[in-house]
Amino acid sequence: MKKDQIFSRTLSILCLLTFVLAACAPAATQTTAPVTTGPAATEPEVTEPAAAEPVTLSLLGAQNENDALMIEALTEAYTALHPNVTFEIEVAAGGGSEVDNLVKTRLATGEMNDIFYYNSGSLLQALNPSDVLVDLSQEPFMANIADSFKPTVSQGDGIFGVPVGFAAAGGVLYNKKVYEQLGLSVPKTWDEFAANNEVIKAAGIPPVLQTYGDTWTSQLFVLADNYNVAQTHPSFAEDYTNNKAKYAEIPEAMAGFAHLQEGFEKGWYVDDFATARFEAGLKLLADGEVAQYPMLTQVMPTVATNWPDKVNDVGFFAMPGTDAAKNGATVWMPLAFYIPQTTSNIDVAKDFFAFVASTAGTDAISAKITPAGPYLINGATLPDDVLPFVNDLNGYIDSGNAYPALEFLSPIKGPSLEQICVAVGTGQMTAEEGAAAYDEDVKKQAQQLGIPGWDN
Repeated sequence: MKKDQIFSRTLSILCLLTFVLAACAPAATQTTAPVTTGPAATEPEVTEPAAAEPVTLSLLGAQNENDALMIEALTEAYTALHPNVTFEIEVAAGGGSEVDNLVKTRLATGEMNDIFYYNSGSLLQALNPSDVLVDLSQEPFMANIADSFKPTVSQGDGIFGVPVGFAAAGGVLYNKKVYEQLGLSVPKTWDEFAANNEVIKAAGIPPVLQTYGDTWTSQLFVLADNYNVAQTHPSFAEDYTNNKAKYAEIPEAMAGFAHLQEGFEKGWYVDDFATARFEAGLKLLADGEVAQYPMLTQVMPTVATNWPDKVNDVGFFAMPGTDAAKNGATVWMPLAFYIPQTTSNIDVAKDFFAFVASTAGTDAISAKITPAGPYLINGATLPDDVLPFVNDLNGYIDSGNAYPALEFLSPIKGPSLEQICVAVGTGQMTAEEGAAAYDEDVKKQAQQLGIPGWDN
């Protein structure tokens, strides 16, 4: 899953996914973690550790292929400048709640790696970062990071993370060839989306991809609808945080759950949606064997890497709402690197962060993968060959029709949302039951975080 209002032109173009790790750099090794229940920036001065003594940094990293490639790019480029530094990269096996549990367990037991890669926003708040992470707010390299990102990795007066990758949007990825063959237009309202789905279904193509074998993917109908919620309830994020607004009590907020139920009841989903996996599903979309996939745009580099001849066939549109005149996109911030207070290599880790927060770092990523949105490092530029769908995002941003995801406006995100969405999307719960269950999940999380106003 606390932010500025509507994104400025800093985000004028706009990190979850496959779990296949790319080949490691020569200076890095890789293991698999056990799973438990402003102005343009100049290149920062990257200093060599004292006496250039050999140092090994352990990094709990990639949750998917795209993450792996970015981390590989950064560690390889840094090691080229600092050959005394070796990275041991550990895969955060699984995804969603599995990674959450792993990170929380390691921090609680004092066994966290020197650096770890994790969400910004509400999931970070659940870690109580002030108690367990190194404060970076006074580091010179923080001046290179876009101000719009900093609140997503802050608690109190501390800032704890450095962004890795680029901003993204949540909505619907769609196969443009399917749309063209059936004479369909991009929908701006839910009624138009539903009508498109019936045409697609009649043509023998599954209209909507759901991949509940990777449970985190179930949440997009709800999470990507925050722009639409804000159009009718501008104070929803604040009221939600202060225990004054409930999903089950506001129809527009409950709409995402209703969409999940409607898709199940109308047979819009692929046949094996309850067990389908993310990567296999993404291939179906690229091949035109399914028409649409509620998803984050940050997955598009995976399409570009695995099926480069199909990447131009995939477009993006915002989650449709009720008013075509107010159609817009919900925006996500990238994940970040963090340093636990237990590390014995804090100075070297900070030096690596200075590189990550520089244009040399973003250039290293761009040389490895094609960016799917803007970097949040001042002065960073995008290559000329950005993926075509970025232009789809640009339309929403340039017109001012973009708004942050709720997890970047509120410190509260219930940890069970993905399981609840699966239950609604498979017909085990109604939308009303799912929304009410999530309200209870949110209440428990708010009380655990000590948010005022949640005593009862």
